[in-house]
Amino acid sequence: MVTADALHTQHAHGAYLRMRGAHYLAIVKKNHPGLYGRIRTLPWREITLEHYDRTRAHHRDEIRRLKTVAFRHIDYPGARQALQTVRWRRELSTGKLTVERVYLITSLPPGAANGAQLAAWIRGHWGIENLLHYVRDRTYREDDSKVRTGQLPRTMASLRNLAISVHRQNGEKNIAAALRRTARDYRRPLAALGLTDKTGQDSICNDRGSKIG
Repeated sequence: MVTADALHTQHAHGAYLRMRGAHYLAIVKKNHPGLYGRIRTLPWREITLEHYDRTRAHHRDEIRRLKTVAFRHIDYPGARQALQTVRWRRELSTGKLTVERVYLITSLPPGAANGAQLAAWIRGHWGIENLLHYVRDRTYREDDSKVRTGQLPRTMASLRNLAISVHRQNGEKNIAAALRRTARDYRRPLAALGLTDKTGQDSICNDRGSKIG
């Protein structure tokens, strides 16, 4: 099972995954207006609720509702079902309520996975979105980048992923704060990568195991 955001909801990607025997669960947004319009205008109010979940964490209440509907034909390779997930989020400190509706498609046939499993995959994908893509968008301002030529955007995204992963492996939870802290001392990123110890000494060893530097 491969989960994907709307950027990767491309016909070629769906066809490739099905050709390789993989299933997908892909988000559909307005960048695919025809597919989005067809799924959004389904009679969701009349469709039976598939899964319901309520949690309280991070100073907020969340309610998630999931509905699924089978299709005879969707204009997307191998698509068998459409999904709607609705999230209610209420901030306990302010009482502010937000409601978000997200639409998805999957190649899984009806009955291949229950509502709880589908919801777990969707939440897992959002977990990655929050820990990685959100940081790239907000902290690194990736959408404002002027690097758009050839393979450079993918290269820069890989370097950002590497930096975020290194900080998280070092126990950092606030990446913006970690970036400010490492920027104040050039030795800190080198130590995080294991190239030096915390004092700035070279940690690379020679063949005899003695430290060089």
